[in-house]
Amino acid sequence: MKIGLLFGSFNPIHIGHLIIANYMANHTDLDKVWLVVSPQNPLKKYGDLINTYDRLEMARLATDHADNLEVSDVELKLPQPSYTIDTLTHLKEKYPQHEFAIIMGSDNLVTLHKWKNYKILLRDYQIYVYPRPGYENTDLATHPSVHITMTPLMELSATFIRKSIAEKKSVQFFVPDPVLKFIESKGLYRK
Repeated sequence: MKIGLLFGSFNPIHIGHLIIANYMANHTDLDKVWLVVSPQNPLKKYGDLINTYDRLEMARLATDHADNLEVSDVELKLPQPSYTIDTLTHLKEKYPQHEFAIIMGSDNLVTLHKWKNYKILLRDYQIYVYPRPGYENTDLATHPSVHITMTPLMELSATFIRKSIAEKKSVQFFVPDPVLKFIESKGLYRK
């Protein structure tokens, strides 16, 4: 099975994440997409990242009825910070029967050269890239391991959702209903 890995903090997961994951699982040669909940991205500041287990639960609620989407907590069990190459090495050892690929936005492709062992990632893994507003493709867009997709352009961000919640504005339809109920029941992202 060929599994695409969509890494993220999912703080919170929203329809943009789900549209990207669903597109990759249904409109590419990937058989499944695993949403890998990352405890902390080594290239981002900690900021207002909520409890990892709450983010994991929201991702599970959002994908509960999706046949070809799964949530992975693999990075919660690995040393911190989480580096993609280390996660892939672990997964390859644990699931030798699967082939893994990376899913990333064009914004990440632009900064891929800053990633730990990025040349090994390009050598050993296929990378499926979805467009991000304001990020044109780089020289890496023509690399044989890189697949630029026609995923619908998503301008929705978790930052926007957190800010909206803090300002007591509705985020209905931006996040799945079970996720919204979870956020409200726990009072998440309120200032």
